[in-house]
Amino acid sequence: MFTHVAIHHPRPEYRDAVLASMHRVEAASRGAAGLIRMGPWREVDGLRLVGIATWASREAFEAAGAAIFAAVADDPFDLWETRPAETLYLEDASGADSRPAASGH
Repeated sequence: MFTHVAIHHPRPEYRDAVLASMHRVEAASRGAAGLIRMGPWREVDGLRLVGIATWASREAFEAAGAAIFAAVADDPFDLWETRPAETLYLEDASGADSRPAASGH
């Protein structure tokens, strides 16, 4: 599995606009091959918004990403946010073949 995480830092007055943008991304992703789950999350004690998308593979994300994010290509994130969104690309590390071999110590 592959997970894409986008951490947004909206200005307080634009938090709803950033959240609406995230919902447009979610809507654009519906039916994408390999998408397991996508959606926005709110920070409980802060202003950050986090988009989390889990895919069957990195290849599935890369194949669908451009079309999905085109839905918000003209959104003024530089106005809405205090700084650029942080992006994380995560691979599943829970599988047996991804664990380090025992060192014998």
